[in-house]
Amino acid sequence: MLPDQIKEEIQQAYKQILASKSLRPRYGQRLMIAEIARSLADIDAEGDVCEGAAEGSAESGAGPVCVIEAGTGTGKTLAYVLGTLPLARHLGKKVVLATATVALQEQVTLRDLPDIAKHSGLSFTYTLAKGRGRYLCLSRLDQILQGNDSENAMLALFGDDVRDLGAQTPGDTALYESMLDKISRGEWQGDRDDWDGVLRDSEWSPVTVEAGQCAGQKCSNYSRCFFYQAREQVQKVDCVVANHDLVLVDLALGGGAILPAPEDTIYIFDEAHHLPAKTNQHFSSSTRLRATMQWLDASARTLARLAADTVINDNGVIVREQSDIKPLFKQISEALGTTLLLLEPLLKSNANVDGQQRGAGGYQGGGDSGDAMTFALGVVPAELREQAVQLASRFYRLTRGLKEISTVLRRQMEEADTLPGRQHAEQWFPLLGSMTSRAEASEKLWQAFASQDSADQAPSARWLSQVEQEDSVDIVLSCSPVLAAHTLTEHLWQRCAGAVLTSATLSALEKFDVLAMRAGLPAHTVYHRIASPFDYASAARLIIPKLNCDPSNNRAHTAAIVALLPQLLDKKEASLMLFSSRRQMLDVLEGMSDEWRHIILCQDDYQKAQLLNFHRQRIDKGEPSVIFGLASFAEGVDLPGKYCEHVLIAKIPFAVPNDPIEATLAQWLEQQGKNPFMTLSVPEAAFRLVQASGRLLRSESDTGRITLFDERVISKFYGKAILASLPPFTREIFPAHLTLPDPAAV
Repeated sequence: MLPDQIKEEIQQAYKQILASKSLRPRYGQRLMIAEIARSLADIDAEGDVCEGAAEGSAESGAGPVCVIEAGTGTGKTLAYVLGTLPLARHLGKKVVLATATVALQEQVTLRDLPDIAKHSGLSFTYTLAKGRGRYLCLSRLDQILQGNDSENAMLALFGDDVRDLGAQTPGDTALYESMLDKISRGEWQGDRDDWDGVLRDSEWSPVTVEAGQCAGQKCSNYSRCFFYQAREQVQKVDCVVANHDLVLVDLALGGGAILPAPEDTIYIFDEAHHLPAKTNQHFSSSTRLRATMQWLDASARTLARLAADTVINDNGVIVREQSDIKPLFKQISEALGTTLLLLEPLLKSNANVDGQQRGAGGYQGGGDSGDAMTFALGVVPAELREQAVQLASRFYRLTRGLKEISTVLRRQMEEADTLPGRQHAEQWFPLLGSMTSRAEASEKLWQAFASQDSADQAPSARWLSQVEQEDSVDIVLSCSPVLAAHTLTEHLWQRCAGAVLTSATLSALEKFDVLAMRAGLPAHTVYHRIASPFDYASAARLIIPKLNCDPSNNRAHTAAIVALLPQLLDKKEASLMLFSSRRQMLDVLEGMSDEWRHIILCQDDYQKAQLLNFHRQRIDKGEPSVIFGLASFAEGVDLPGKYCEHVLIAKIPFAVPNDPIEATLAQWLEQQGKNPFMTLSVPEAAFRLVQASGRLLRSESDTGRITLFDERVISKFYGKAILASLPPFTREIFPAHLTLPDPAAV
C-alpha cells in the first residue's frame, strides 16, 4: 500500500501545479500518477518487494515493473515525475529518468523538471548525465596547445600508422585556444552540447577520449575533469536524467559505474518502445576482416616504436610485454586470411540463393544484390566456428597483453622519474587504450561466433555482409541478440529497485505481447493503457483510396500514388508523406510534375532538423510545403497545428523481411510452433501505423486528414485487425471522387 504521507504529498503537489498554472486536471494524467505510485509502492526501503505485494512480484528478487501506454496529450512527464519522485525520496532511492535521445534529455532537464520544481512545492535535486564522449578532455586540450600533440609530433612519436589506429589529429588551433579561453573564464564546462556553435566530429574528436583511453585518477587533470565532476554530481542528486544509451552502457559495465547502482534505483524509461532495439545494439558486435588485418599490421609497428621509446624508463617491462605478444599479430592475421578464403565463396553462392534456407547450418539471402548472408537460426558452419574458437583465444591473449602495457603506462604517468617520461606515457596511453578497445571488440565478435546458443533461449543472429573500401571489398561479420529479454532480465529487471516504461505507443493490436517478448518483462509486470484525451472522430478523417492494385506490385502501386497525389494534396495544407521504401519515395518524387516537385522537401536532400526548419519557414510565410520522409519521420516528429494537416502513408509499414535480426527471430518463432507473420509482423506493422498516424494530432485543437494507400486494411483478414487498432478516426473508404487512370495504363 502507498503510505498516506506519500499519497498526500503527491496529491498536494498536483493540486498546486494546477492552481499555479491555471490548468484543468486531466483524468488520464491523474490515473497515470496513481497507477505508477501504486505499482512502485511494492518497494521497501531495502529494495526488496514489500510483504503483501502482488502475487509473483518477488520472483528472482525483481522489483516492480509498471508499463503504461499513455496517449498523446496525457501529460506523461508530469505524471511519471509525480508518481515516482516523492516515493523514491521516501525510500532513499535514486530516480534515473531515461529518454530516447539527448535532445529529449535536455528538454526534460532544462524545461520540464524546473517547471515542476517551481510550481509543485516539491523539493528535489536533479542533473543531466551524459557519456564521456560529450565532454572535453583537459589533458588532450593541453597537449594540443602545448604542441606535444600536434600532427607532426604525433607522426614523429607514433609513425604514419597512427591514422590506421584511429588516432585523431587536431584541426584549427584557434578553435582550441577559444575553448581554453572560455574554460578559463568559467563560460564553458567542456560539454560539447553547450558550445556556442556546431562542432564537427573532426574538430571534437581530438579533444575527447573513450573509456579505454582515459587514465582516470592517474591523469594530471583528474581533479578538474569535467566528466568526473559531472559523474560526482550524479551520485548526489535525487533524479538523474540520462538517455537509454547511457543506461545501457552503465548496465554493460556492471551497473553503478556511471549511474547509481540498479539496486538503489527506480528507472523511468520514456519512449520505452526503443529500449529492446537499443539493448540489442549495445550487446551486438561486428568486425571487418581486411580492415582488421591492416590494423594488426599497424599495431605491431606502433608497439615496436613504443618498445623503442627510451624516454619511458620502465626497466624494460614494455619491451618484454611487446616481445610476448608480437607473434600474435602475425598469427591472427594469417587466421583472418584463412577465414577470408572460407567466407568469400559463401557470399558468392549466397548471391544466387534468392532467400532460400539450407538446413540447420545453412543460410538465407539478405541485403541488397545478394551482398549479405544470414545464417539460419544463427548456426554457423563447423569450419567457421573452428576458426572463431581459434581467433577468440588469440584475441583474448592480445587483449591481455595490451592491457598489461596500458597498466605500465598508467603507472609511468604518475611515477616516471622525469617530466618527459610522464609526458610520453601520457601521449602513448590513449593510443594503447584505443588498441585495447578494438582488440576487445574483435574478441567479443569471435567469441560470439564460437559460442553455441542455449536451446532454451532465442538464438543470436549471425550474418555476413560486404562493404566497399577504397580499392577493395571487405567482409563484415556481425552478431546480435534477436531478443533483449535475456540481457535485460540479467542486467536490469532482476536487479533494479523498480521500473516504469512509458510511451504514447507501446501495445500492438491492443496487446503488450510483443513488447513483453522483446524486452523479457517479468511475469509480475503490470500493464495499463490510458487513452488520449483527443476526440479522434471529430478531429481527423482516415481516407483509404481505391488503388486497384496490391502494394506488393511496386510499379503499379507507385504509379497509383503518383496519379492520386495531385487529387489528394492541397497547397493550402502542410502535408507529410511517409514511405516504407527509399526506392519508392524517390520513384514517386520523380513521377510528380514540376508544379509539385518544387514544393516537396525530400528527406534525402536535407538533414532532418534542417528539413523541418525549412518546412516551418514555408508554412509561416503562407507557402505550400510537402515533406517526403521514411521511418525516422514516422515518430518523434512534432509538427502541431498548421505545420501538419495531412499525413499520407504509402503502405502498411511491415518490417524489412531480410533484416538479419528479424529473419532469425522469425525462424526461431516458427521453430517454436508459432506463425511469425501473425505473432510478430502484423502486430509490429500495426504498432508502426499507429505511430505514423500519430504525426497528425499533436494537441487537442489539431485537425486534419490521414490517407493510407493500402487496400489490405480492407481486403485482408490481418488488415482488418490493423485497421481496428487505429484510433477511432472518421473513415472514408474508397471515396468516389478520387479517380485513377485506366488500370491498363497504370
